[in-house]
Amino acid sequence: MTTPGLRAYRLAAAALSPLLPRYLEGRARRGKEDPARLGERLGRAGVARPEGGLVWLHAVSVGEALSLLPLAERLRERRPDLAVLATTGTATAAAMLARRLPEGVIHQYAPLDAPAAVRRFLDHWRPDLGVFVESELWPNLILEARRRGVRLALVSARMTDRSAAGWRRARGAARRVLDAFELVLTQDDATAGRLERLGGRVDGRLNLKDAAGPLPVDAAELATLRAAFAGRTVVVGASTHPGEDEIIADALAALPAPRPLLVLIPRHPERGPAIAAMLAGRGLKAARRAEGALPAADLDAYVADTLGETGLFYRLADLVVLGGSLVAGIGGHNPLEPARLGAAIVSGRSVFNFADLFAEMEAAGAVAPTDAGALAATLARLVADAPERTRLGEAGRAFAEGRAAPFEAAWARLAAMLPQARP
Repeated sequence: MTTPGLRAYRLAAAALSPLLPRYLEGRARRGKEDPARLGERLGRAGVARPEGGLVWLHAVSVGEALSLLPLAERLRERRPDLAVLATTGTATAAAMLARRLPEGVIHQYAPLDAPAAVRRFLDHWRPDLGVFVESELWPNLILEARRRGVRLALVSARMTDRSAAGWRRARGAARRVLDAFELVLTQDDATAGRLERLGGRVDGRLNLKDAAGPLPVDAAELATLRAAFAGRTVVVGASTHPGEDEIIADALAALPAPRPLLVLIPRHPERGPAIAAMLAGRGLKAARRAEGALPAADLDAYVADTLGETGLFYRLADLVVLGGSLVAGIGGHNPLEPARLGAAIVSGRSVFNFADLFAEMEAAGAVAPTDAGALAATLARLVADAPERTRLGEAGRAFAEGRAAPFEAAWARLAAMLPQARP
């Protein structure tokens, strides 16, 4: 039975459908869509569907899309008879997956949640199983897929207080959408509670980001930069947001000479020119990787404003200051990525998106928490204490390795939902 809220949502989405091409063209002009693939956002497939069974994996942006990789790799390894389709909602995620998806996995942009686009998408791809990651609850897409008999799982689910508050205004619709999933595995207890209060069922816990392997690296680039960095302590500010680059730069500038080389990796690489200008305004000599520059010996800072190279700089870092945590409102980023590579991690305290994980890491001595005002003192202590950096990095690596076990239990449950292999 359709709820009044869902009926109104469907009617509104259908009424707005004629405006979607112009909407997408505007987004493409702003760099938010791939202009060559706008048809996919309207449900028009860019490639043919392979014969046989098909598993559909869906995520939104870069972080969520990367968490799909362990599932995609396991599917290609254990069930090569099945086609695997990965859909994302952002151009940045698509660019990342183009380099990282296992061979044979198809990528498409997800359709907008308009009835006609959803129907075209499902008519073409006819998935047997759909696996949604994190927080993508699009009613038309989910309910139409379920109506057609697609088995659905919501894994590594995460729902913020703000999102839950929005769904509470349409509790009946939320319950219908959540009931469409045969399997629901949440990242944490907080999300489980929010989904249950909306009337959903929760079957267990899984954070796919725990199961990911080490970030990739180009061996030749690693050798080149290792030679360029030789003899210098390297502090990496990773996944930084506006305001954090300044905090980290000022904290390092307060250290006595010889100061470490600062590498800043903005969460959004298009901020590279602004960061370089900010550093120059502080009297720091900087270069940008996006311009092809190498870190010369006289540089104070290096702006790594490229995509897909975070693993390279984590391997070169003596210290990683994890961004998204030093200013309010971001909520932190995944600390397991640097931890898997044995990097010594410093983090601010605004980590509400990963609160449980950071608390466990702090208890294990696997992260050094601080705040913006104390960052200079924290960096001064750790820059001067190489054994403590080593201990911190080794504790982080051990912690990350211990987090992978739940993936195997989740895989067993997903495997039971896969279409049977044909003789």
